[in-house]
Amino acid sequence: MNALELLEIIGSGETSKVQFKRTLDNQDSFAAEMIAMSNSKGGIILVGVEDKSGKIVGLDYTELQKIGNQVSTIANELVKPFIYITTEVVVVRGNNDIEARVLVVHVSEGTNKPYKDNNGTIWIKQGADKRRMTDNNEIIRLFQQSGSLSYDEMIVRSTSITDIDENKVREYLDKITDSDKVELNENVYRNLNILKDNSLSLGGLLFFAKEPQKYRPAFCIKAVSFVGNDLGGNLYRDSQDIVGTIPDMFNQAVSFFTRNLHYIQKDKNFNSVGDLEISKIALEELLQNALTHRDYTKNSPIRLFIFDNRVEIISPGALPNNLTIENIKLGNAVVRNNLVVSFSSKLMNYRGVGTGVARALKEQPNIEFENDVEGEQFKVVIPRPQKP
Repeated sequence: MNALELLEIIGSGETSKVQFKRTLDNQDSFAAEMIAMSNSKGGIILVGVEDKSGKIVGLDYTELQKIGNQVSTIANELVKPFIYITTEVVVVRGNNDIEARVLVVHVSEGTNKPYKDNNGTIWIKQGADKRRMTDNNEIIRLFQQSGSLSYDEMIVRSTSITDIDENKVREYLDKITDSDKVELNENVYRNLNILKDNSLSLGGLLFFAKEPQKYRPAFCIKAVSFVGNDLGGNLYRDSQDIVGTIPDMFNQAVSFFTRNLHYIQKDKNFNSVGDLEISKIALEELLQNALTHRDYTKNSPIRLFIFDNRVEIISPGALPNNLTIENIKLGNAVVRNNLVVSFSSKLMNYRGVGTGVARALKEQPNIEFENDVEGEQFKVVIPRPQKP
């Protein structure tokens, strides 16, 4: 980092990824800041800059050496598990055109979340501030991000073997073996990861339960076809709460699109139905991605909105584990829901190798993606053809 880059960062003020410290006068507070960044998206701490004003005060040589050693000690001894950091010193012009040295502490997003202090407190960024994390679902989400927990493998309390739809299990078995030779019982359900400790796993519930929304009502799809282009509009052409297993919801959502979008004649003859105005293949790929890769730690539905000028598919949860929009366009993928992906690969036209977005773009190149980290959602926007 050079002086000009540092000045631009300071000029933009403190954010969730940038913090100012006049000096290191409280090791516990500094540890909490490093923990919050590691549990979030990483960031930098600038030591030698006033917290509120952004005034560059700088550090002398002795301070740089002392604080640099303290930072290393904090990362190794006051953060559990320990984190890796890098530091650098940037020389800038401070007040009265005097050279000032700023210690830049780079904190990467952690790969072993959740990180906590010696008191067991988990810290996370909240805008430019930090806060204690106490909500169980948030903590589970951090474990999930580190790859040490797959939320869809956890059991759903109050469910039992009586909630399993045997016909759906038979349909699944038909894909992987000769189901007529298999007698359905508790051992089979356990081996398929549908049943755990006499309760259904979340993945089992979402694929093989008679009524999944009886236990997880928010894990549905809210679909609305609006009149106009305003989300706040009170007129709609069609509205549906789509429920059932993931394959059921997928089929219903495709039907919602096909009955609410227009068909275009293009080069078809007069008696043909025509082609859907938005590629059906693209819609199917994007729907499958939403259902299989959404964040199931968030108690929210997937939303499908059809406006006069666009279609939106909004999934709970931003992209996981440092994935970016450019990554997914190139076929990179991180499996967030192991069971859901496994079941989808057998029961749906889902390959699970990260190529769905690429196929959707090949069919419909004007798709737009929005990864809202702060709002914790992922949005797909597809412009609709406008009438001349």
